[in-house]
Amino acid sequence: MFNANTRVLLAALLASLAAQAVDQPAPDATAGTQKLDPAALARSRLYHPPGVPGATDPNIDNVYSMQIMALPDVGRMQAVGRKIFFDKSLSGSGRMACASCHDPAYAYGPPNALAVQPGGAAMDKLGNRAVPSLRYKERMPSFTEHYFDEEHPTGQDQGPTGGYGWDGHFSTLHIQAGLPLLAPNEMANASQSDVAAKLRKAAYAAEFRDTFGKDALDDDARAFKWLTLALEYFQRDPQEFFPYTSKYDASLRGQVALSEQEQRGLKWFNDKEKGNCASCHTSTPERPGTMPVFTDFGLIALGVPRNASLPPNKQHGFYDMGLCGPYRGDLAAHHEYCGAFRTPSLRNVALRHTFFHNGAFHDLHEVVEFYATRDTDPAHWYPRIHSGPNKGKVDMYDDLPVALRKNVNHDAPFSPYADGRPRLDKQEVDDIVAFLKTLTDGYVVPGKQTASAATH
Repeated sequence: MFNANTRVLLAALLASLAAQAVDQPAPDATAGTQKLDPAALARSRLYHPPGVPGATDPNIDNVYSMQIMALPDVGRMQAVGRKIFFDKSLSGSGRMACASCHDPAYAYGPPNALAVQPGGAAMDKLGNRAVPSLRYKERMPSFTEHYFDEEHPTGQDQGPTGGYGWDGHFSTLHIQAGLPLLAPNEMANASQSDVAAKLRKAAYAAEFRDTFGKDALDDDARAFKWLTLALEYFQRDPQEFFPYTSKYDASLRGQVALSEQEQRGLKWFNDKEKGNCASCHTSTPERPGTMPVFTDFGLIALGVPRNASLPPNKQHGFYDMGLCGPYRGDLAAHHEYCGAFRTPSLRNVALRHTFFHNGAFHDLHEVVEFYATRDTDPAHWYPRIHSGPNKGKVDMYDDLPVALRKNVNHDAPFSPYADGRPRLDKQEVDDIVAFLKTLTDGYVVPGKQTASAATH
C-alpha cells in the first residue's frame, strides 16, 4: 500500500506530466538534421525541466511538484538538509539552529528539562509548547478527522488522526520545518526573504545550488521551499531518525531476552485491564518485517495539569486546547475535540526530561504514576479552587474550560477498579518504567560488538 507522502508525489507527478503534455510543443521533426528519440527527449525534460507554476509564490505549497520536475538527488538533499539543521546563522539571533531544540544526543528532542525552549531575536522569548522528538515520524499519515486504518480495517472510525505537530495541523514535514524559521519565539526570521538572504551567504550555498539547480537561490520563495524540502529529506534518513536499534527491537529479532522486570512491564503495558498503554502506543509489529512505532498517531484528551509557568497561560482565560485551537482554527467549532493532543511515540522516552504538550512533568516515573492515579488521587496532581461556591474542591482537568472537561479520556488506566483501587500499584509502575527504558535507541547486543571488533 502507498503511504500518504507517496500518494502525494504520485498525484503531483501525474499532474506534471499532464501539464507537460499540454504546455510543451511537440518537437519539430523538420528542424535540424538530428531527431530526438523518445528516450533522449525524456532525458532532456528530466535534466532541463520547465518552471513550476507558483514556485515563486510563498503562499502556494507546490514543493513536491518542484521536486518531481527537478528530481534532486536524495543523498544530496539529505546532506544539505543536515547542514541546514545545524546552522545557527539561519536564525535571527545567530545563536539558534534546529538542533538547539532537537538535539541528536536526545533522540532529536530537547537537551534539557525546560518545559519550553527559549528563542527569538534576542533569545529571550519562550515557546508555547514542549519540544517533541523528531524521531519515528516516517509512518505519520496526513491528518484526517475520520481515520480508517488501511492495513487493519475494522470498519470503525478511529477519529482524528495524523498530521505533524502537537495538534496535527502540519500536513507535511516540509511545512512543519518552515514554521520554526519564521516563528518570533523560535528562530525569529522576519520573512522567507530573510532566510533566503542568509542561505546565499552560507558556506554550503554552492552545494545547495548543485543539489537543487543553479537558480535555486535566485528567488526568495523558491529558495525557502527548497530549504524546507532539504530539511524534510534529512528527517527521512533512517539511520538518524528511525534506526530501530533499541533493546526491545533486539528482543523482537530474537537477539536478546528482556529481563524479568522488563517482561512484567511489557505485560502491564499491554494489558487492557492494567496499563492499557498499547491501546494508543502500539507495541506489536503492524505486519511482518516492521517494528512498532509505539503510537497510533491519534489525538486524545488526557487532562494534563495546567502549567502556569508558560507565558500564554499567564493570560486570564487562555487555554491551549490542541485540536480545536487556538494554534489551528479549522476545527474550532468542534468542541468535542478540545483538549486533544498528539499521542507521541514512546521510543526514546527515557531520554526525555520534559513530558506532554505543556511540559508539565519532568520525570518518567511520575508520568506513569499520573496515568495510574489521576482519578484516584486527583489532589496530588491538581490545585484546589481558592474562591467561590466550590472553594476547597480539587480543580480536576484544570487546563480546560469547565464545560469542555467532559472530553477527557477515562479509559484504563485512568478509571479505577470497582473498589476504587488504581489499576497499577507502585511495583507495576516501576515495571512499566523499566520496560520503557528498553525503547532507547543505541542498544548493543551482548557479544555483537566484540565479534565485530574481532573481524577488523
